[in-house]
Amino acid sequence: MSQNKTKILLVEDEPNFGTVLKSYLQLAKYEVDWCMNGKEAFSKFQAEEYQLCILDVMMPEMDGFTLGKELKSIQPNLPFIFLTAKSLKEDILKGFKIGAQDYLTKPFDSDVLLEKIKVILHRFENNATLKPLDDILVIGKYTFQPRNRKLTFHEKTFKLSPKENELLIELYKYSNQVLPRKHALKKIWGDDNYFTGRSMDVYIAKLRKYLKSDKNVEIENIHGNGFQLRINTKNS
Repeated sequence: MSQNKTKILLVEDEPNFGTVLKSYLQLAKYEVDWCMNGKEAFSKFQAEEYQLCILDVMMPEMDGFTLGKELKSIQPNLPFIFLTAKSLKEDILKGFKIGAQDYLTKPFDSDVLLEKIKVILHRFENNATLKPLDDILVIGKYTFQPRNRKLTFHEKTFKLSPKENELLIELYKYSNQVLPRKHALKKIWGDDNYFTGRSMDVYIAKLRKYLKSDKNVEIENIHGNGFQLRINTKNS
């Protein structure tokens, strides 16, 4: 992942510190959206796609811990860092339990923050938390062969179009997680405008039709966020 394509959501309610930190990150070639409270940040997150979030803990309207939980519920593999003026052990442990990759106590060295960001992004750049792709993938009672674009249920085989194949690959990578809508559109269609969005909806409908024979497999629309390929292995 190259730095000039990395988008960061910065959530910090202190104007002077937020201005300085945003400028510093931009100088390091990151694209930064800065919000001053948790509610504003949550709305921004639903509309955009980010590779990393930096969250202040003490904020009005919605604190950083609550925001972190909300963001992780939407995108479980999202890396984020907490910033705080407090150094209480209980708060630090709470941050890590929520799923933070790191925790910085103010004041901190900005160069240290940059190094931490690089390490975290490198760790996540290959989607290490996502499912790897093999020659034959199992999706409930289906077998999926991405290289041959074949989806098979018992004796019945569907030959997928290139777009259907790419979309099912992305859904599989995010199995039981949320595939962000913007991510899928930019990766497969190269744009996230109205028309490409409508096109993707058509392909999602086609994949649902192919997968309808197994009641333990479904593609759910997560309103405002994306899609989730749910595979219930307990009843398979």
